[in-house]
Amino acid sequence: MKMKLMTIVRLLLLVVFTTTLGIHFVTEHVNAGWQTASREPVGLAPDPEQTPEAIIQVYGARAYGWRGYFGVHTWIAVKPSFARTYTVYEVIGWYLRRGGSVVSIHQQQPDRRWFGSMPILLAEKRGDGVDVLISRIEEAALSYPYAREYTMWPGPNSNTFTAWISRAVPELALDLPPTAIGKDYLGSSMTAVAPSGRGWQWSLFGLLGVIVSEVEGFEINFLGLTFGFSHSPIAIKLPLIGRIDLSTQNRVVVSAQE
Repeated sequence: MKMKLMTIVRLLLLVVFTTTLGIHFVTEHVNAGWQTASREPVGLAPDPEQTPEAIIQVYGARAYGWRGYFGVHTWIAVKPSFARTYTVYEVIGWYLRRGGSVVSIHQQQPDRRWFGSMPILLAEKRGDGVDVLISRIEEAALSYPYAREYTMWPGPNSNTFTAWISRAVPELALDLPPTAIGKDYLGSSMTAVAPSGRGWQWSLFGLLGVIVSEVEGFEINFLGLTFGFSHSPIAIKLPLIGRIDLSTQNRVVVSAQE
């Protein structure tokens, strides 16, 4: 009993500690103006000039400004076989001001900082069969049902878009981080395949829901905030912080998803 109590206390202390670290991390980016915030690549994407094979990469980075306390922006990059440039698919909310689609499809460097925030690689596919997946990604992007809608919370937003594509291409086995607010938005529907394309999801306008999946594990969504755990690898999922990966050596590793 004493050992169990100590374990619970340690986990609670860990949550407090990692929350503090997460807030400190994102605070570094909040005060910088977006006009001067870095958009430099960070070296996560292979040089297309020297990489003939087809590549798909999914990225995430803390949202700009105060939004970064709560969530991330996600995007998908593809490079067909022998292509010399990457094509990036993402949703940009301020495109609505132009009266057009929020879906952005541009040839650009995929691993650029998101207005100062360091991107991390969430999923990657390379080699044989990837060109077929790239075609399906393009089809899914062009059929995105919320192309002329954007709501930061609870969606539809950039993470709703990434989840839409991920459902259409389950081969990515994409486990979007718990900080990807909007991934659970289903519009007027209440049930769907989980964002990974594997498993089941119930969601009420992205405000209340449940996911059961071999990829995501078990997640509860409350007011757009995700709580849960996964088993491969073993991890706890928390709002603000992201994933806390628990190793088999009785030590804790905080994921870079913050």
